[in-house]
Amino acid sequence: MADQSALDDETMVADAAEDEVRPDDRIDDERHDEENRLKPEYVRGVRDALDAGDKGAVYELVEPLHPADTADLIELFDSDERAQLAAAITDLMTSDVVAELNDHVREVMMEALEPEAVATIAEQLETDDAVQLLEDLDEDDQKAIIAELEPETAAAVNSALAYPEETAGRLMNRHAMAVPEHMTVGDLIDYLREEGDLEHDFFEVFVIDAGHHPVGTCSLNWILTTPRSVALTDVMKRDQTLIPVSMDQEEVALMFQKYALISAAVVDDSGRLVGQMTVDDIVHIISEEAGEDALLLSGAGDGDINEPIREAYSSRVRWLIANLGTAVVASAIIAFFGAAIEQLVALAVLMPIVASIGGNAGTQTMAVSVRAIATNQLTRANTRKILWKELRVAVLNGGTVAVLIGIAAALLYSPMMGAVIATAMIINIAVAGLAGVLVPVIFERLDQDPAVASSVFVTMITDSMGFFAFLGLAVVSGLVTM
Repeated sequence: MADQSALDDETMVADAAEDEVRPDDRIDDERHDEENRLKPEYVRGVRDALDAGDKGAVYELVEPLHPADTADLIELFDSDERAQLAAAITDLMTSDVVAELNDHVREVMMEALEPEAVATIAEQLETDDAVQLLEDLDEDDQKAIIAELEPETAAAVNSALAYPEETAGRLMNRHAMAVPEHMTVGDLIDYLREEGDLEHDFFEVFVIDAGHHPVGTCSLNWILTTPRSVALTDVMKRDQTLIPVSMDQEEVALMFQKYALISAAVVDDSGRLVGQMTVDDIVHIISEEAGEDALLLSGAGDGDINEPIREAYSSRVRWLIANLGTAVVASAIIAFFGAAIEQLVALAVLMPIVASIGGNAGTQTMAVSVRAIATNQLTRANTRKILWKELRVAVLNGGTVAVLIGIAAALLYSPMMGAVIATAMIINIAVAGLAGVLVPVIFERLDQDPAVASSVFVTMITDSMGFFAFLGLAVVSGLVTM
């Protein structure tokens, strides 16, 4: 009974502890809604304190937030307010907060902070993250911040900035765990235990020769399960994937995906080990490239809600103007057949269907082609094969849709109208399939990003061909005369 009583008492205490609302929980409940987003009332309170110039109140309100929530809060403010907020919570602008910020917002925030403050944040980051923090800033701002860094960090950042953007040299982590090839497994274990600077993550140890060239790798599980007396050269994996510093980030991501890599050594032009890429970097690259390609296909630029108005305008308007030009081509074809359209209203009713379905078919094929090019599945070696395959798919799709629209048009208008629109549909979808492959391939052969302008030209081709095929067949069949 005594034991049961004690158990009951412990249960009551536990229940009371669960029922008790801790201060941190109360803060979270007050500041977050059911979707874990910052409530308008809380944001308004921070803004009011900021407008009143009460930096102490602002700091007190923001301090309990998780770094990710602090980043979200900053993004909710206007550009001029973000600078004031950064000044009020300077020491809360940790590397964790900065890492969560949107690129455009991060740039504004870094420009608002003093170089010393930005340098303090950069010192807490891995070299690749510190470079990402500084690369979009003005050259003068970069130099002022780098001057405040520790000499070793400054040298690493300067070295990274010397490489082109979106290359392995710019993105790599310079902390690569490397040991000489004369070591035994026991020597390596002792070295790792005695080494004081092992704060960075690593998944394998790179074995290098006297010239600092990587000759093999040892994964951590091999090291831990191999007798101490065994030489590294006897247990290391000699076949390894080496990444040149000049390799584009998309190609790096493809290599990680193709060979199922966790990490890989980065080498300079002479083959010397200069850093490593890890899978967490690749996940970010894949996400970034996928989003970028999707936005480029629509001509939406960065597609970022935090993008400055001028940048958003300039990145989008040029493609709208290009679309205007391609639309004029389609309109010219309609104008050419103006007399025929006047004779039969059904032509004006049905011709948008031909162009619309063709455009959708072209967009489908184009999306597949752009992705295939990006993932290196569509190359010079198999272009003809893919083109023939997509043409057959287009003809099958065109035939299916043509039967449906042909029957409908025959019942509503006449059998001849049904035959005309069905034939035009097959022709336009076949052309759309060809254009969906050829346009991205041509852009890629011209060393242009196939995602940038493919949609504009594919749409022009399908619209123009759709109108021309339908109206031309209507004239040839005798439905109307010119």
